[in-house]
This record gives sequence, C-alpha cells and structure tokens, in this order.
Amino acid sequence: MRVFGFIIFFIYAYFELSFFIKVADSIGVFLALIGIIATSIIGFSLIKKQGLNNLSIMQQKIANNQSPKDEIIKSVSLLFAGFLLLIPGFLTDMLGGILLIPRVQDYIVRFIVKKFPFKVRSFSSSNNAQLNDVIEGEFERKDD
Repeated sequence: MRVFGFIIFFIYAYFELSFFIKVADSIGVFLALIGIIATSIIGFSLIKKQGLNNLSIMQQKIANNQSPKDEIIKSVSLLFAGFLLLIPGFLTDMLGGILLIPRVQDYIVRFIVKKFPFKVRSFSSSNNAQLNDVIEGEFERKDD
C-alpha cells in the first residue's frame, strides 16, 4: 500500500511539473509563479465567501429544525477545495477551482445523498422551549 502511495505521488508530481514547465515556457517563469500565487489568493477569498454563506444557511436551517446535511457536504467540498488550492501548482488549482463551482457542489451533494442515504436528527434548545412548562417557586439555601 505504501508503494502505491509513492507511485501516485510521483505521477502527480510528474504531471504538475510538466504542466508548470509548459506554462512557464509560454508565458515565462516569473509570470507562471505569479499565476500560481494569484490563483491561490483568489481561491481562498472565494472559499471564505462561500464558506461564510454556507455557514449562515446552515444556521438558518438548524434554527428552522431542518436538516443541514446538504450544507455539511458542501462544507466538506469547500474544505477539500481549500486544501487543493493550498498545494502549489496549476493542476491542483484547477481542481480546487472546479470544486468551487456551485453546480459542481450541487452535483456532489446529489451524488453523495443518493449513494449514502442517511438521516440527521437535530436537537436544539428551541425544542425544549416549545413545551411551555413553567415551574414557579421559592427556595432558601441553608448552610450547615
């Protein structure tokens, strides 16, 4: 299993370096490096924006006693996209950018929910507030 991991890593490194050399050959090494840094910065800003939007939708669904499973799956997709954008290289930046597209995220959510049907139970303090049981009384603390 360890050998398989090394083989995959070297195949990835080969393709990433080959792609970088082709891009650097056409636009120059300096511009290629700036391109890698720029795609990472732009990608992280998009992840931050989509992540905060996803978090607010998740909070609204929890407040309305709805299942936030779709947003949880989208959050995992955003986390994976952020990891791919963190790794320097054009191929990983393209894969991370593809994961940031909302239609791709929706497709991933539909695929995962279809393959792995699961139920989510939501417990919140608002459920207890609906009971409307109020107990009034007085107490006195006696120290020994």
